[in-house]
Amino acid sequence: MALPAIVRKDIRDSIRSRSFIATTLLFVLVAGFWAAIQHIPAMYSDSEVPTSTLALLNSMGQPMAFFVPMLGLGISYGSIARERDSGSIKLALSLPNSRRDVVLGKFIGRCAVLSVAILSGYSVVAVIALVTYESFAVVEFALYTVLTVFYGAVYVAIGIGFSSAMRSQATALGGAAGLYVLFLLGWDVIAAILQTITVGYVPPDSGVPPWLIVVYALNPTAAVGYATRAIIPTFDEIMSYPVSASFAPPKWAGFAILAAWLVLSLGYGYRRFQSADIM
Repeated sequence: MALPAIVRKDIRDSIRSRSFIATTLLFVLVAGFWAAIQHIPAMYSDSEVPTSTLALLNSMGQPMAFFVPMLGLGISYGSIARERDSGSIKLALSLPNSRRDVVLGKFIGRCAVLSVAILSGYSVVAVIALVTYESFAVVEFALYTVLTVFYGAVYVAIGIGFSSAMRSQATALGGAAGLYVLFLLGWDVIAAILQTITVGYVPPDSGVPPWLIVVYALNPTAAVGYATRAIIPTFDEIMSYPVSASFAPPKWAGFAILAAWLVLSLGYGYRRFQSADIM
């Protein structure tokens, strides 16, 4: 019963966080706003994709790209570091709880809380779409919602893995902010610098080297784009990717990359936490 008890406690602790509640409310408002204004991207002249469906999917992309990583890292960066900082982790480990139970329980609990936040925002979007859009792609919407929850779970795993290696909450907070900047901005900057060094600022007609495409795709934020294209092909109309005349990653690779980030992050966090001298 150790694992369920940790999950319940972690859910209670997470939902009491004022920063989490504020970020969730902002996510709901932004997602609802984008759905309400029916923002429609520039379309190809011969596109046969219904405008209303594209407007909905595009509306979902904006808040997902920025808020889901923020929520995932925000509720997980202090999951273990905060308790090590305060000393409460000693109490948790004095009970019949293994360190694996602690890491896994916190992951499950915070994923559950994050799922509620995501479903809250997307429920608002769904209601707006049903009332105001000409058509509502139920299957595509459901698939995209599940993918978003998975995407959020990846960032929770990254945050917990990082938190497991930190001794203080302040250090964990700074690290989480750095990770957010890296994945949302820094990764693209690094890829752009590598491109400029190797083939120039403007890609040649032959496209950029395949290895540079791989570097770009390894970012979980980029990988979710490939995964989205795998389950919803219409996203090809509203999302852009690095161009290579000789190589393009298979769309399913996005799922493999996301799964690798999740498993490796939790594995790293568990190993660091297992070897940490806490007592």
